[in-house]
Amino acid sequence: MSQALEARTRDGVPMTSQARTATAGRRAEFSAFVSAHSPSLLRAAFLLTGDQHLAEDLVQDALARTYRAWNRLDRAGNAAAYTRKVMYHLQVSWWRRRKVAETLTDAVPHRAARGRDVALEVTMHHALLKLTPAQRAAIVLRFFEDRTEVETARILGCSQSTVKTRTRRGLEKLRGLAPELEGMLS
Repeated sequence: MSQALEARTRDGVPMTSQARTATAGRRAEFSAFVSAHSPSLLRAAFLLTGDQHLAEDLVQDALARTYRAWNRLDRAGNAAAYTRKVMYHLQVSWWRRRKVAETLTDAVPHRAARGRDVALEVTMHHALLKLTPAQRAAIVLRFFEDRTEVETARILGCSQSTVKTRTRRGLEKLRGLAPELEGMLS
Protein backbone atom coordinates (compact mmCIF):
# COMPACT_ATOMS: atom_id res chain seq x y z
CA MET A 1 0.00 0.00 0.00
CA SER A 2 2.76 2.47 0.87
CA GLN A 3 4.31 1.82 -2.54
CA ALA A 4 1.12 3.01 -4.28
CA LEU A 5 1.27 6.36 -2.47
CA GLU A 6 4.97 6.86 -3.11
CA ALA A 7 5.90 9.81 -5.34
CA ARG A 8 7.19 8.71 -8.72
CA THR A 9 9.01 10.33 -11.61
CA ARG A 10 7.44 10.58 -15.07
CA ASP A 11 9.08 7.26 -15.92
CA GLY A 12 7.35 5.58 -12.98
CA VAL A 13 10.53 5.25 -10.94
CA PRO A 14 10.08 5.99 -7.21
CA MET A 15 11.50 9.40 -6.22
CA THR A 16 14.28 9.62 -3.69
CA SER A 17 13.82 11.87 -0.68
CA GLN A 18 16.37 14.25 -2.22
CA ALA A 19 14.32 14.46 -5.44
CA ARG A 20 11.12 15.07 -3.45
CA THR A 21 12.85 17.90 -1.55
CA ALA A 22 14.14 19.44 -4.80
CA THR A 23 10.66 19.24 -6.33
CA ALA A 24 9.11 20.89 -3.26
CA GLY A 25 11.73 23.65 -3.41
CA ARG A 26 11.05 24.16 -7.10
CA ARG A 27 7.33 24.49 -6.43
CA ALA A 28 7.89 26.98 -3.59
CA GLU A 29 10.23 29.04 -5.75
CA PHE A 30 7.73 29.07 -8.62
CA SER A 31 4.86 30.00 -6.27
CA ALA A 32 6.86 32.97 -5.02
CA PHE A 33 7.53 34.00 -8.64
CA VAL A 34 3.82 33.79 -9.49
CA SER A 35 2.86 35.84 -6.42
CA ALA A 36 5.39 38.54 -7.24
CA HIS A 37 4.71 38.83 -10.98
CA SER A 38 1.02 37.95 -11.52
CA PRO A 39 -0.37 41.51 -11.20
CA SER A 40 1.98 42.98 -13.82
CA LEU A 41 1.56 39.97 -16.11
CA LEU A 42 -2.21 40.30 -15.88
CA ARG A 43 -2.08 44.03 -16.73
CA ALA A 44 0.08 43.34 -19.77
CA ALA A 45 -2.14 40.44 -20.85
CA PHE A 46 -5.24 42.63 -20.55
CA LEU A 47 -3.66 45.26 -22.75
CA LEU A 48 -2.78 42.57 -25.31
CA THR A 49 -6.15 40.82 -25.31
CA GLY A 50 -8.61 43.57 -24.46
CA ASP A 51 -10.61 41.15 -22.31
CA GLN A 52 -10.15 40.34 -18.63
CA HIS A 53 -11.08 36.66 -18.96
CA LEU A 54 -8.86 36.11 -21.99
CA ALA A 55 -6.06 37.90 -20.12
CA GLU A 56 -6.42 35.53 -17.17
CA ASP A 57 -6.33 32.54 -19.54
CA LEU A 58 -3.28 33.94 -21.31
CA VAL A 59 -1.40 34.44 -18.04
CA GLN A 60 -2.35 30.95 -16.85
CA ASP A 61 -1.15 29.34 -20.09
CA ALA A 62 2.10 31.33 -20.02
CA LEU A 63 2.74 30.42 -16.38
CA ALA A 64 2.12 26.74 -17.13
CA ARG A 65 4.77 26.87 -19.85
CA THR A 66 7.11 28.80 -17.57
CA TYR A 67 6.74 26.11 -14.91
CA ARG A 68 7.69 23.41 -17.41
CA ALA A 69 10.84 25.40 -18.28
CA TRP A 70 11.55 26.48 -14.68
CA ASN A 71 14.72 24.39 -14.23
CA ARG A 72 16.28 25.97 -17.35
CA LEU A 73 15.53 29.58 -16.39
CA ASP A 74 17.85 31.95 -14.58
CA ARG A 75 15.67 33.36 -11.79
CA ALA A 76 17.36 36.81 -11.87
CA GLY A 77 14.75 38.35 -14.16
CA ASN A 78 14.98 35.81 -16.93
CA ALA A 79 11.86 33.99 -15.76
CA ALA A 80 9.74 37.14 -15.99
CA ALA A 81 11.09 37.97 -19.45
CA TYR A 82 10.51 34.39 -20.56
CA THR A 83 6.90 34.48 -19.31
CA ARG A 84 6.20 37.77 -21.11
CA LYS A 85 7.66 36.38 -24.31
CA VAL A 86 5.50 33.26 -23.99
CA MET A 87 2.43 35.47 -23.40
CA TYR A 88 3.15 37.50 -26.51
CA HIS A 89 3.72 34.42 -28.68
CA LEU A 90 0.57 32.72 -27.38
CA GLN A 91 -1.43 35.86 -28.13
CA VAL A 92 0.01 36.17 -31.65
CA SER A 93 -0.90 32.52 -32.27
CA TRP A 94 -4.43 33.24 -31.09
CA TRP A 95 -4.68 36.29 -33.36
CA ARG A 96 -3.50 34.25 -36.32
CA ARG A 97 -5.82 31.33 -35.61
CA ARG A 98 -8.91 33.36 -34.97
CA LYS A 99 -8.53 36.28 -37.37
CA VAL A 100 -11.22 37.80 -35.19
CA ALA A 101 -12.32 41.33 -35.85
CA GLU A 102 -11.34 43.29 -32.79
CA THR A 103 -14.22 44.76 -30.86
CA LEU A 104 -14.33 47.42 -28.22
CA THR A 105 -15.05 46.48 -24.66
CA ASP A 106 -16.36 48.46 -21.74
CA ALA A 107 -14.41 46.40 -19.23
CA VAL A 108 -11.82 48.21 -17.18
CA PRO A 109 -9.48 45.82 -15.33
CA HIS A 110 -8.88 47.87 -12.20
CA ARG A 111 -10.33 50.60 -10.10
CA ALA A 112 -8.88 53.99 -10.72
CA ALA A 113 -6.55 55.35 -8.12
CA ARG A 114 -7.02 58.87 -6.88
CA GLY A 115 -6.00 61.46 -9.40
CA ARG A 116 -6.34 59.10 -12.37
CA ASP A 117 -8.50 60.05 -15.29
CA VAL A 118 -10.66 56.98 -15.88
CA ALA A 119 -12.18 58.39 -19.07
CA LEU A 120 -8.71 58.91 -20.51
CA GLU A 121 -7.71 55.35 -19.57
CA VAL A 122 -10.83 53.93 -21.24
CA THR A 123 -10.10 56.04 -24.33
CA MET A 124 -6.55 54.69 -24.37
CA HIS A 125 -7.79 51.13 -24.03
CA HIS A 126 -10.27 51.52 -26.91
CA ALA A 127 -7.62 53.16 -29.09
CA LEU A 128 -5.12 50.37 -28.36
CA LEU A 129 -7.63 47.82 -29.62
CA LYS A 130 -7.66 49.58 -33.00
CA LEU A 131 -3.92 49.08 -33.54
CA THR A 132 -2.49 46.07 -35.34
CA PRO A 133 -1.45 43.29 -32.96
CA ALA A 134 2.24 44.01 -33.65
CA GLN A 135 1.85 47.75 -32.98
CA ARG A 136 -0.17 47.08 -29.83
CA ALA A 137 2.45 44.68 -28.49
CA ALA A 138 5.23 47.21 -29.12
CA ILE A 139 3.28 50.04 -27.45
CA VAL A 140 2.29 47.89 -24.45
CA LEU A 141 5.85 46.71 -23.87
CA ARG A 142 7.48 50.11 -24.42
CA PHE A 143 5.05 52.40 -22.59
CA PHE A 144 3.03 50.28 -20.16
CA GLU A 145 5.74 47.77 -19.25
CA ASP A 146 8.57 50.36 -19.45
CA ARG A 147 10.74 48.09 -21.59
CA THR A 148 13.70 49.35 -23.60
CA GLU A 149 13.79 48.92 -27.36
CA VAL A 150 16.35 46.14 -26.94
CA GLU A 151 14.19 44.26 -24.39
CA THR A 152 11.09 44.73 -26.54
CA ALA A 153 12.90 43.40 -29.62
CA ARG A 154 14.08 40.36 -27.65
CA ILE A 155 10.58 39.65 -26.31
CA LEU A 156 8.91 40.09 -29.70
CA GLY A 157 11.63 38.20 -31.55
CA CYS A 158 12.32 41.00 -34.02
CA SER A 159 14.97 43.62 -34.70
CA GLN A 160 15.31 46.86 -32.78
CA SER A 161 14.50 48.84 -35.94
CA THR A 162 11.26 46.86 -36.31
CA VAL A 163 10.34 47.81 -32.74
CA LYS A 164 11.04 51.48 -33.53
CA THR A 165 8.89 51.32 -36.67
CA ARG A 166 5.99 49.55 -34.96
CA THR A 167 6.15 51.96 -32.03
CA ARG A 168 6.27 55.04 -34.27
CA ARG A 169 3.39 53.86 -36.46
CA GLY A 170 1.36 52.79 -33.43
CA LEU A 171 1.87 56.17 -31.75
CA GLU A 172 0.91 58.00 -34.95
CA LYS A 173 -2.28 55.95 -35.20
CA LEU A 174 -3.10 56.49 -31.50
CA ARG A 175 -2.60 60.25 -31.86
CA GLY A 176 -4.91 60.25 -34.88
CA LEU A 177 -7.56 58.15 -33.13
CA ALA A 178 -7.50 60.04 -29.84
CA PRO A 179 -5.69 63.41 -29.84
CA GLU A 180 -6.56 63.81 -26.15
CA LEU A 181 -4.00 61.10 -25.37
CA GLU A 182 -1.06 63.24 -26.51
CA GLY A 183 0.19 63.83 -22.95
CA MET A 184 0.14 60.11 -22.16
CA LEU A 185 2.11 59.16 -25.28
CA SER A 186 5.32 61.04 -24.66
